[in-house]
Amino acid sequence: MDRPTALVPLHYVALGARGPEDVVADPQGRVLTGVADGRILRVHHLGDPRTARVEVLAETGGRPLGLELLPDGDLLVCDAERGLLRVATDDGTVRVLVDSLAGERLRFCSNAVALPDGTVYVTVSSRRYPLSRWIGDIVEHTGTGRLLRLAPGGGEPDVVLDGLQFANGLAPSADGSFLVIAETGSCRLTRYRLTGPHAGRAEPFAELPGMPDNLWREGPDGPVWVALASPRVPPLDLLHRTPPAVRRTAARAAVRAPYRPSGTVGVVAVDDHGRTVHHLVRRHSGFRMVTSVCAVGDHLVLGSLQEPGVAVCARPAAG
Repeated sequence: MDRPTALVPLHYVALGARGPEDVVADPQGRVLTGVADGRILRVHHLGDPRTARVEVLAETGGRPLGLELLPDGDLLVCDAERGLLRVATDDGTVRVLVDSLAGERLRFCSNAVALPDGTVYVTVSSRRYPLSRWIGDIVEHTGTGRLLRLAPGGGEPDVVLDGLQFANGLAPSADGSFLVIAETGSCRLTRYRLTGPHAGRAEPFAELPGMPDNLWREGPDGPVWVALASPRVPPLDLLHRTPPAVRRTAARAAVRAPYRPSGTVGVVAVDDHGRTVHHLVRRHSGFRMVTSVCAVGDHLVLGSLQEPGVAVCARPAAG
């Protein structure tokens, strides 16, 4: 499916805080998100803006990014300032699971998935740039992103994959044989095999029409939804082919300039063969920089690193 269809907006729900970077749906159809002031929020009744209600679950004391719901109802939170956290959704208790690796602070922890055996995989977007200067990593194309593995018993994580271009969203395959990793800086999805003769190997999974951010798997048999934070930028593709010194100079300029998100937003959904089953685009959008998407009933809910709320859109018919 190469030709995109329209991303149809329905309504907007203000959250009273900026930057709901990741959105995930729980089994009751409520949406959880983390915002720039460190709070974890749960939003009820998003399908109707007149009855939508925002509930505060916890305060991380940092900047929450990727979220992962656990079977017991607790929440894994990737916090760009504090590391990997576990949040109890009943009383708001926050516990730090990992905040360093080999003596280096775990900076820019981005996304996590928990497997049925209790193993947790975590992406680190950049070892060179913090969240506040994320554009520098995209421009410089540092390739310092990582995939980490945390054993069920805890302890210090292992580095299982290095050299990723701004490692971001994570999602498991339906059969648990591989992980899908979003490489924002390369506009692609990468497959990391967990089982079989090629276990531990990474390989291309899907090329995308934009920069992927968070991923969300819709149930065991549904697709993987991919938020596209920006369309492809041809001058940036050319810059990535220049020598490192040129890219570093460009990155220094980029982090000093105000970032202006594109007015074109989009999401795609891919199956476990890397085939696109939905590609939705809206141009001249007032809601910008879509960094996450999840499905709730007949709706898609979009999060954004920039916006002070979430957008609710029509979900496409199954194709």
